[in-house]
Formats: sequence, structure tokens, C-alpha cells
Amino acid sequence: MHLMSVCLHRRMWSHITLFPHASHMEWGRAIARRLLHDGLLKLHPDVSKAIASQKAVVALESTIITHGMPYPENLTMAKEVEQIVKEHGAVPATVGIVKGKVHVGLSESDLEYLAESKETVKISRRDLPYVLSKGLSGGTTVSATMVAAHKVGIPVLVTGGIGGVHRDGQNTLDISADLTELGRTPMAVVSAGVKSILDIGRTLEYLETNGVCVATFGETREFPAFFLPKSGFQSPYNVTDEEEAAKLIANAQVIGQDSGVLIAVPIPEDHAASSLVIDDAIQQAVTEARDKGIRGKDVTPFILERIYEITEGLSLAINIALIKNNARVGSRIARVLARQKVPKYHPSSQLFIEKAGAAAKPVVIGGCNIDFIVKLDGSEMMLGGPTNSSNMRQSIGGVGRNLAECLSRLGMNPLFISAVGADRSGDATLRYCCQMDTSGVAMLREQRTAMYCAVISRTGELNLGLGDMNIHLQITPQYVSRFEEQIRSASVICLDGNISATTINYVCSFAKEHGIPVLFEPTDPCNARKPFETDGWKALAYTTPNLMELQAMNRALGLPVTAELPRELDGVIDAALEMSRPLLKHLQCVIVSLGREGVLLCSTSEDGEICLQPRKDPQTSAGQLCAIHYPAIAVRAEEVLNVSGAGDCLTAGIIAGLLSGQETNTCVRMGLLAASYSVRSQEAISTSISADSVNPQRVLENTWLQPQYHAPTSRGA
Repeated sequence: MHLMSVCLHRRMWSHITLFPHASHMEWGRAIARRLLHDGLLKLHPDVSKAIASQKAVVALESTIITHGMPYPENLTMAKEVEQIVKEHGAVPATVGIVKGKVHVGLSESDLEYLAESKETVKISRRDLPYVLSKGLSGGTTVSATMVAAHKVGIPVLVTGGIGGVHRDGQNTLDISADLTELGRTPMAVVSAGVKSILDIGRTLEYLETNGVCVATFGETREFPAFFLPKSGFQSPYNVTDEEEAAKLIANAQVIGQDSGVLIAVPIPEDHAASSLVIDDAIQQAVTEARDKGIRGKDVTPFILERIYEITEGLSLAINIALIKNNARVGSRIARVLARQKVPKYHPSSQLFIEKAGAAAKPVVIGGCNIDFIVKLDGSEMMLGGPTNSSNMRQSIGGVGRNLAECLSRLGMNPLFISAVGADRSGDATLRYCCQMDTSGVAMLREQRTAMYCAVISRTGELNLGLGDMNIHLQITPQYVSRFEEQIRSASVICLDGNISATTINYVCSFAKEHGIPVLFEPTDPCNARKPFETDGWKALAYTTPNLMELQAMNRALGLPVTAELPRELDGVIDAALEMSRPLLKHLQCVIVSLGREGVLLCSTSEDGEICLQPRKDPQTSAGQLCAIHYPAIAVRAEEVLNVSGAGDCLTAGIIAGLLSGQETNTCVRMGLLAASYSVRSQEAISTSISADSVNPQRVLENTWLQPQYHAPTSRGA
């Protein structure tokens, strides 16, 4: 089976995303969006801006401020740690709860309040509902900090040391919530291991049971014990520097691992000499705590205070040095991790230039859906009432959304303009898209998030499609006009046929006035007609139809078309070329999906070469009609996992090539590469797609079938 066989029925699949993880996690992660709207979660402006622009952000817990150190040393330490994070290229996001609000990033006044207040509480995951409902304030432990940080998309947390299994924990079941949080939240936690007051061996066993990847930062696998550089136990792995650590974390994200990563950083050597003194104090404090019957979350604050008293303040100095060192290491890791999402190739194109003083980037305007796919087990669907045995999946989809996600993964950072309802589905959609620029997505209280259900036969044919897409009509010209400044400076505009004809015509008119190339993604034969029923289509530079959609475009123009489309490749190419002819009086290129046979570029040319880069004068179409056929990448049938996003990835890859100034062959092959990742993935837009996996260098490393040039037959010339 070939890759682009999926594109033959591409429109059938255009709203269907075979995303296997549409479970409670999507709904759980959607809480952050609801919290933001309800005012329960407050993002510091610097943190919000950094997350939106995909810069490095480091989350910091706050129990070390409220319960770990005396005032004013705690406040000084907190400010110095935040400054270290900034100096190492990241944005600090100290998490705390102030008067019943979760703050991700604390203002100076809030930081001072938490440091100085005597009424703050120690807040773990279990305490969050109560503390919020009572309007209390407090410091968040590692577990509660992870909950908040993960919901807003921060991948790295820095702390002094995590909690663990307490001594005799096998009998008391006194186990820190930090460990279970690491087992269910995909974040990287950078710490000096766990405190030596805990049962380190059982802590490591518990982390293993929960699927947490543990690695020591350094040349050995010696697992540190907070004040002690060596605990006597070994980590399963070690990473020698921030590059290796970031790569480990990135791969955990790529495979969709639901558990976290613990990076254990030994205390710096220049402080290790004091470790024996502190270790003796630890043993004394542990004994006192046991004798006094102190248990649960009161144990650690008691022991730390006693260690401080016994060592006459030495432990505090080392504690501060330790957290500062972790902040340096964690910030460097976060910076490398963020940099991995940035394209390593950006040759400039003279035609895609900076406009209005801001870097040009794509704008995608289109649909955003919750999709349901029902695949029948039987050979035929039984009508009239009987239950049909089937497999069902749920996903986040929509052609415009798919395009925007793939472009984001390729480092193009598009603005996505769409609409969702102010409901759980809208929350889930926006949360799932948190790495995209969704500032153009309206959340409408009186509307339902778009839903699409497809009933698919066992062989992949569409038996029945059901859609509730009325919300897309709310993407009106009036709403889109709010983003005129961003659209005016866009490098390219991508329109999804799900939006109204009125909005399509408005955008085309605006783009023509400002000289912005527009790509129209038809989505299906009905939507394909929309721009062609007025003169709006004359502002298009590109369109990406299949043969049926191209036929619908010709019909909308009032042109005669054959009722039955050809099936053989030569006939298909001839028909596509002839039906592209009237469109190419104004469009620069018609990119026709040929299913399993690949993709066909139709344009006009004087030398037999097709140039995808926008013309300086978009209305000129000098040259002879011609086409170039690019064969599909071969994919074995057993490798094909999903057919929902291949066409969207093909389009996004071509656009990414255009925006990076590549010549036509490279642009098309970048699209084919992106599509090949899509069909091998459970998700519509594979998490393996990135600027590292789809770029001109990767094109050069692959072996390709040669493209074939075609001219009109004498019959159609």
C-alpha cells in the first residue's frame, strides 16, 4: 500500500482523527482552560507570554518558601533563585496559592506575602480543592506544583528535593504524593534526589513501579540524597549534560509517556565536605521526630528545623546552595528543551518578507472539531434498528486545526483563527492545542463545539457521516477582522472550506488588497464550491483539491465537466490538468491529491519547471499549461495506523518548505515526508513531526522516485 492512498478518500477522513489517547487525560488537562476563565488560575504575564511563544519556562515550588526556611532568608532565596533562572535563559514560574487562586508565576508582592505570612498552609494535590474553596493561601509541594504547571504547558520543574517513602513506609504507607504525581504527570522534575531522612531504596522502587524514568545528572549513576552527594543507591541511568537530559525528556514527550522524569542532581562538590556534619544532625532529628510521634506532612518541616538548629545554620546555607545549583541545571535543560522545537533551517525567502515590523507567519482560518469514528466490524452496516458491532474512537480534529498543528510542529508558529463552544469539548480542544497560537480561537457561550461522527466500513469506506458544524458559521468577517493586523503581516493565509463563503470572500478580498498569498483547502466537494461562486477565487494563489473537488470547482464556475471521472492514472492526470486550466488563469498552482498515486502539481510554465514561490505579480500566468506528478512514498499496509491527517500534513509540509524558501521539489517532498509520519501514527498529526524530522536535509537523505512531467494531450490542448 502507498502513503497517498489515504488521500483518495482524504475528504472523507478530513474530520476524523484516530487519536488513541482521547481519555480522561484530555478532559483533565482541559481544567486549566476552565480555571483561567473562572479566575481560579492566574498566569503571570511574563509566564503567559513565554508559554505562548514556546520559550523556556521553569516551574518552582513554593513550600520551600512557606515551610522550608525562616523569613527573610526564604524571600531572599526565592528572589535569587528566580534571578538564576532568568540568567540561564528561562522564565521562572513560581507556583503558589494566594487567597484561593492558583498563581503560576508570582508577583513581587505575592512572593513577599507568602514568605512573610504565618497563616500559610502546606498544599499537596489532595489539598487543592479545599484550599481553593476556602480562599486560603499557601505553598505548593512538588505534587501540587506539577498539577498546576502541567495544566498550563510547563514541562520542567525545579525543586530542592522530592518527597519519598518514609522509613517504615511498608507498614505505615506514609508515601509522598510527589511520587504518585511523578507516576501520572508527564513533567521533568530536577531535584537533589530525596532527603536522606527517607527510605531511599524503597523510594526508587516505588518510582520504578510507577514508570518514572530516573537519571542522575553527571558522570555516574550515584543517586544523591539531598545534602549528601551519594546515597549508596544507584539511579537506573545518568545524563552527562543538559543536552542529554533534554533529549531524554523530549523522547518521553514524543512517545506520549504519561509518567514523569526525575533528574537527580548531586550537591556541588564544594559543599559536599559539610555533608557528614549534616548527616549526623539528620539522624538525631529523625530520632526526635519518631520519639515525639510526629507523622505525615509535619515530619519534614520538623526535621529541617531541628537540623537547622543542630548545625547552627549550616544546613540552611547548604540548602540554599543546593536549590540554586538545581535552578542552574534545570534552567539549562529547559532552554535546550525549548530550543529543540525551533527549526534548524530558515533560509530566507525574498518573497516571504517581514511586514509591519513583525516577523511574518502563517494564518490558518478554519474548523476545529471533536471527532468520533465508528469503524464497523461487519462487512456491511445493518439498518433498521439492529446493533452494529464496531470500534469507536474519539479525537480532536478539524482540517484547519490539523493544518495549524502540523505547521506549529514544523516551527512555523501559525495564528489559528476558529471557534469552539464554552463547554467541556471546547476546553478539551483548547487544552490539547496548548502548544499552538490559539489566541484567535473564540470560546462562545451560546454555541456547541463542532462535532463530527463518521461510520466507516471495515475496508475504510465512509458509510455515514453526521456533523454538528453550525459553530463554524460564527467565524464571521466581523470576527476575523479583529485580527486584521496579524493577517496583514501574514506570510500566507490558509483557508479551510468549512467556514462560510462570506468569510472566505472577505479574507480573499483583504489578502488581494495587501498582496498576501492564499491557499484554499476545500475539505469536500460541497465546500469546494464556495470561493468559486463569486470572484473571490481570483485572489487565491493555491488550492489543494482531490479530483472530485476539482470537478466541483469547475461546476461552480459554470464549466462543462464529465459526469464520470476516470480511474486509470493517465486519464486522471489528463482530467486534473484540463480541469485546472481555467483556475490557472488566476491561481499560481493547483495541487491535486491523487490518492495512492501521489500528488500532481498543475501550473503554467515557460521552461517546464513549476515554481511554487509566489509571483511578484500574482495575476500573470505566462507560459504553457503543464503538470508534474510526484509519486507517493511507499508504506507497507501493516505500517498504516491512521489515515485522517495525511492530506493536511502534506499541505503543511509544502507550506513549511515555501516559508523557508525551498525550491519546488524540496517543498513537495517535505510534504510527503510529513504525510508519511502521519499514516504511521495513531494521531492525525504525528508527534514525530518536527523541524528536525521534516526539513531539506531529511529530503536529501531519502531516496525518491523521479517526478514525471506532463503536458495537455492534443485532445485537450
